[in-house]
Amino acid sequence: MKILIGYATSEGMTRKIARHAADRVYDAGHTVEMLGLADAGDVDLARFDRVILAASIHAGHYQRDLTDFVSANATGLAGKPTLFLSVSLAAAGHDAEDWKALDRILEEYQEATGWTPGQVAQIAGAYKPSEYDIFRRFIMRRIVAGKDPEADLDSDKEYTDWPALDALIDDWMAAAPS
Repeated sequence: MKILIGYATSEGMTRKIARHAADRVYDAGHTVEMLGLADAGDVDLARFDRVILAASIHAGHYQRDLTDFVSANATGLAGKPTLFLSVSLAAAGHDAEDWKALDRILEEYQEATGWTPGQVAQIAGAYKPSEYDIFRRFIMRRIVAGKDPEADLDSDKEYTDWPALDALIDDWMAAAPS
């Protein structure tokens, strides 16, 4: 089976998650093509049996590269088993309001693009102050301080639950039709 794993990233964590997913799919014996959606251009979805897309939420929106790809390929995506990995720091917490906001962002995205993924998973991302500009660092420090009072606000930290991501991918691969 051939799987496309496309991603859009801002600081690189979504690319790392996509790479992890690609390794997991490959280790299960499948062929994988990993592609940054900024470079997806004229990719032929007919070459793939299944598709995993991953993108992160920043300021309440997914990256434009994801939107452009999905808008151009909504019909091809609709005919395939798809998994959408929605990456955010909000997914690292247990705040009900944050989870409602994630659901609202996804619903608005689906309405705007006309694409409804076969399965969606909210994946915790990372806090990377080493890669933020001064403005983003200030905002992100406040967010992380409120969600993780024990966090070292000057150090990068990954919140991704890698074993849970493995289980998700394994289950999706087993459940999706051949």
